Amino acid sequence: MNTTPVSEYDDNEIVNDSPNEHMDAILAARLSRRGALKGGIGATTAALLGGVGLSACGGSDDDGDTPTTPAPKGLSFAAVAKNKDDRVTVPAGYQVSILHALGDPMQFGDASWSDKGDESAESYQRRIGDGHDGMYFFGMKDGKFDAGTSASGLLCVNHEYVVQPYGLHAAGSTTVDGKRPAAEVDKEIYAHGASVVEVKRKAGGNDMEMVRGSKYNRRVHSATPMDMGGPAKGNAKLVNKLSPTGTEAFGMNNNCACGYTPWGTYLTCEENYLNVIGRAAGDDAKRSASEIVALKRYGLPAGRKNPYGWDTPDGEQYQRWNSKVSGASAAEDHRNSFNTFGWVVEIDPFKPDSKPVKRSALGRFNHEGAWPAPAKVGESIVIYSGDDARNEYVFKFVSEAKWNASDVNGGMAVGAKYLDKGTLYVAKFNNDGSGEWLELTYGKNGIDEKNTLYPFADQADVVMHCRLAADFRGATKMDRPEWGGVNPLNNEVYMTMTNNSARAADKLDAANPRTGNTNGHIIRWREEGGQAGTKFKWDVYLFGARVDGKQSENLSGLTDVNDFSSPDGLYFDQRSAGAGGLLWVQTDDGSYLDVTNCMMLAALPGQVGDGTKPTTKDGQATIMGAKPTDATVRRFLVGPVNCEITGVVVTPDGKTLFFNVQHPGEGAADFATNTFTSHWPGNQAPASDTAHAGHKRPRSATVVVTRTDGGVIAL
Repeated sequence: MNTTPVSEYDDNEIVNDSPNEHMDAILAARLSRRGALKGGIGATTAALLGGVGLSACGGSDDDGDTPTTPAPKGLSFAAVAKNKDDRVTVPAGYQVSILHALGDPMQFGDASWSDKGDESAESYQRRIGDGHDGMYFFGMKDGKFDAGTSASGLLCVNHEYVVQPYGLHAAGSTTVDGKRPAAEVDKEIYAHGASVVEVKRKAGGNDMEMVRGSKYNRRVHSATPMDMGGPAKGNAKLVNKLSPTGTEAFGMNNNCACGYTPWGTYLTCEENYLNVIGRAAGDDAKRSASEIVALKRYGLPAGRKNPYGWDTPDGEQYQRWNSKVSGASAAEDHRNSFNTFGWVVEIDPFKPDSKPVKRSALGRFNHEGAWPAPAKVGESIVIYSGDDARNEYVFKFVSEAKWNASDVNGGMAVGAKYLDKGTLYVAKFNNDGSGEWLELTYGKNGIDEKNTLYPFADQADVVMHCRLAADFRGATKMDRPEWGGVNPLNNEVYMTMTNNSARAADKLDAANPRTGNTNGHIIRWREEGGQAGTKFKWDVYLFGARVDGKQSENLSGLTDVNDFSSPDGLYFDQRSAGAGGLLWVQTDDGSYLDVTNCMMLAALPGQVGDGTKPTTKDGQATIMGAKPTDATVRRFLVGPVNCEITGVVVTPDGKTLFFNVQHPGEGAADFATNTFTSHWPGNQAPASDTAHAGHKRPRSATVVVTRTDGGVIAL
């Protein structure tokens, strides 16, 4: 998640004023002993996870059978100390290198990064973009996806946003007489989106390098033509001047987290797309009542200025960034362009000429990511998503088609099979520790044209405005659901709730028992009746806290070895089933920066129902997972100054780890003296790394971590 510039869409802004219950109100009554569901992973999980296995489950408690998580292997590294150094700090015996950074050329023919912000806008169609975020590694063998291959593959990396003011432009972004220069806007449009690059191991070790000039190297950005898929394809509410049939979209924006499919495609997710959209003052007078309801619920009131100013340059091509009524029909203006953003986008990295598709069946909202459960032959594909804003929801998509392992490497046609038809659900967390998935289907449960909250015309309308459908069904309001992941050992689902600093003393409850929850927590749940089931059991895995006792109470008993604040990124290691359920947790924090830069921790979690029922110093009862120890949660790395640590993936053999550093040195810049609050990665790269060493401007970048002895990461 980005925090700058200040004019951007604020994910703390509340646009959900429905009467639905908050997560905190639900958790207050969560005091019963949790039961659990026996779980398992089918034969195809091994293929998806690179050959890892699953231990048997057993055991019981007073609520029924509970799977027993196999005893994990211990973490093998010494915890990294908190620090404010302007570099990536890793444990002894580990090393880092820079895979690629903002502006690095992906093909031959473009000059290397100049450190002056003078690269042409056009060249950014072939350069690494800005704001590195979610990513995934796809092993490649003979030009095809191979989940067990580690030495070579395709790395897909999101570029969430333009880090202003020092990233792209010579002296930061400029505005003259209320207009942005077209050349600056074009560069920013091309710097958004995602990069696909071929990577391979260097000779003699596990470090990775980008294969410059590879036929697979590709940029997908805010002007890339895409198809619409699923129920919204061709709907009247998607018709616009660029797509009179409503079957195409142009570009993807503010892609934060991501996902992947068992057939070998990348899922990238549009989150804070409001950063690039405006709407003219007085536009409500030209809209229907239902349109106004929908636009308000999705955070686009009349008179809202485009935060980036992409709609201000002269030229028709820039007018699509203002969703105003200006023509005689929708096909003659861009009133519906807003509706073309906020989707999950599928990309086939192995076919660089293939057209991306926005998979509308998964719903439209601030998609933080799209995290799949392990695929099982004969069962539906299940994907979890968080709507990253205060008081928003957790969603689940269940495919109509059942998984067939022969569909691996089937590309976009297979994506249409599994992702264009299915059922969208939203989560309701009940007071007794149970939960249910509420179906969001047109014609069921009052979701139809007679609905008094919003008149749904069809299923396209439901997925396009699923926030409103969720409001009506009574889903549970959550505190900024961000990254998620599914533990391949027991199929339990984890999701970060980054923070809620507005928690007042009169609003304390079991899930948020600390005044001003500035440090966040992590929720987890176990499905009943299989991953596609409609019931679940849940609890809280960890509460973030500072060990110094400032801000939130340290409910989970964190120590100097593992204290953290504002969990954001979250990823279960590909080799998790052979690694004791290794979980990576990353932070995007503004509440601990007086002590330490943002970080990444390695964790070996237990299971739902393994915790206690403490009472806070305020007398507030709560319930949580088992307290971690220094052996089960440990700080693995700390990033450079003012950065966010995000995007993590590990090769199937566990010997190479990728992660992203976003917006290092976020803050003021002095272009006259080339002075910034951070000079990373130029100050960390060795002299031999001429693409990065010695450069002064801070840049978002992808980092490679390996062990100096060639062993597996963390274990």
